[in-house]
Amino acid sequence: MRRSRRLAILAALPVGAIALVACGSQGVQVAQKSPYHSGAEIFAARCSGCHTLSAAGAQGSATNVKQRERTDGPNFDQRKESSVQDVVYAIRNGGFSGAIMPQNIVVGDMAQEVAKFVVACSGKDAKQPESPNAKPNPPPAKSCGDSD
Repeated sequence: MRRSRRLAILAALPVGAIALVACGSQGVQVAQKSPYHSGAEIFAARCSGCHTLSAAGAQGSATNVKQRERTDGPNFDQRKESSVQDVVYAIRNGGFSGAIMPQNIVVGDMAQEVAKFVVACSGKDAKQPESPNAKPNPPPAKSCGDSD
């Protein structure tokens, strides 16, 4: 009886491990028919370790400043990017400081796809600046191809 109980517990361990690994995983939220889907897939694979962008299921940025790590990149849910050219520049040059992000983490057409996706889908939680003289963030895209 003890042996069968042990075997049952050992058999259940892999199932429990798989369930734990699946917790917290969103996956790409952009519909496959969207022009931004391939950019979202690439972003999820190459950028999600350091950046947050919910449309790609990416949760790589720190949400608490006290828990921030040096490698945490911008949270693109809270920061709106408005220029494909600027995003491609950052991809090619390792961000704008060149200190942490690897240069050319994606290249060519893949870099363009990621840049278009980031411009279309970033900034959904961006807040307006408090200063009356500051430029407001552009409004987030009405739809970046969210799944139905």
